[in-house]
Amino acid sequence: GLNRRTFEDILKKNIRISLKPLGDFKIYIAQSTIYVEPIDWEPDFDEVALRVSKIFGIAAFSRAAVAKKDFDDIVKTTTEYLGKELTAAKTFKVEAKRADKSFPLKSPEICANLGEAMLLQYPNLSVDVHSPDVTVTVEVRDYAAYIRSGATRGAGGVPTGTGGNAAVLISGGIDSPVAAYMMAKRGLRLCAIHFASPPYTSPRAEQKVVKLLQKVSLYCGSINMYTVPFTKIQENIRKFADDDYFTLVMRRAMMRIASIIAQNADSKALITGESLGQVASQTLEAIACTDDASALPVFRPLIGMDKEEIIKISRQIDTFETSIEPYEDCCTVFTPKHPRTKPKLKFVKEEEQKAQIESLIDEAVENTVMRYILPVRG
Repeated sequence: GLNRRTFEDILKKNIRISLKPLGDFKIYIAQSTIYVEPIDWEPDFDEVALRVSKIFGIAAFSRAAVAKKDFDDIVKTTTEYLGKELTAAKTFKVEAKRADKSFPLKSPEICANLGEAMLLQYPNLSVDVHSPDVTVTVEVRDYAAYIRSGATRGAGGVPTGTGGNAAVLISGGIDSPVAAYMMAKRGLRLCAIHFASPPYTSPRAEQKVVKLLQKVSLYCGSINMYTVPFTKIQENIRKFADDDYFTLVMRRAMMRIASIIAQNADSKALITGESLGQVASQTLEAIACTDDASALPVFRPLIGMDKEEIIKISRQIDTFETSIEPYEDCCTVFTPKHPRTKPKLKFVKEEEQKAQIESLIDEAVENTVMRYILPVRG
C-alpha cells in the first residue's frame, strides 16, 4: 500500500549494514528492483550472495552481469558471464524483459536474436523452452542491460525493523533461537534476555547463548543481549515455595524481570520458545499463570509446532548443533520431580509471596549486564 516506500528504505538499510564488512556498495531502487553494485572494486560475490540470502524481506535475488544497452555488447557479456554454464549444458532458452521501451528490439526479438547467437557460439546447445538446463534472462532497464541465469530464493518474510521491537527470552536450548528467528522474519527487531545462575550454570552456558545469538543475528542484524543474575531468586523459590510450584514461580519471576528490561529497551512485546504441552510448564493453565506476570504481550511462534518441526528449522538456520551442547541453563538446574500441570493462579501467587522475591527482582534488574552481539558465521 502507501507504506511500500518505508519497507523498501528499511530493506536497503538492512542490506547496507549486512554488506558493510565486505566493502562499499551502491544500493538503489529503480523500476521496483533493488540494485546492489560494488563501488570501484571486485568483491567476493559468493560471500555477498550468502549474506543477501539471509536478509529478511527478500523473496528472491539474482547475480547479474551488466552490459551496455547495445545488442552486440549483450551477446559479448552473455558469452563471458555464462560461458561455463552454457558450455556444460545441453539445452537452454532465453527470456527477455524490455523495461526501457526505447530499446530498438522488442522482447521476442531479443530472445530470438540472442538465442541464435548462443546456438552459433555453443554447438552443444539446443533450445528447450519447457525445462532447459540453463535459462538466460536479459533485462533491459533504465541504466543498462542485466544478464543472469536464474534467481536464488531469498529468506522471505518482511524487513527486520518494520514491525517494531521485541525481547526474546533465550536459554541455551533448541526452541528459543528458532522463536527469535521466526519473529524477526515478521519484521521485529530483537534484543535478548538470558537468565544466568552461577555457580549452578557455567560461563560456557552463557557463551553458548552468545553463539546462538550470533547465528540468529545473521538474519536480523546485531542484537543487544541482557544477562540477568538469577541465582538468588531461584534459591529463595527453592527454599520457601512448595516444590510443585517451583517452575511456575520461577517463570513468573522471569516474565516480571523481562518486562522491565524490555520496556527500558523500548521493546513492546516478549517472545518465548514455548510449545503447547511440550513440558509441564507449557500446559494451557501454566501458560495462563505465566502470562499473568507479564506487563507486555507474549508472542509464542512455536506454540502449535511439534519438536521435529522445530528441529528442522533449527538445522536450517544452523543453531541445532550449538543448542545441543551439554551446558545446563537455569531452567533445568532446579527442575522439580512433580511440577504442577494444571495450576490455579490463586495458589501460584500464594507460593510466589512465600518465596520473598520482590526485592530480589529489583536487584536482578539493577545488576543485569548488557553486551552487543554481532553476526558471526561458523
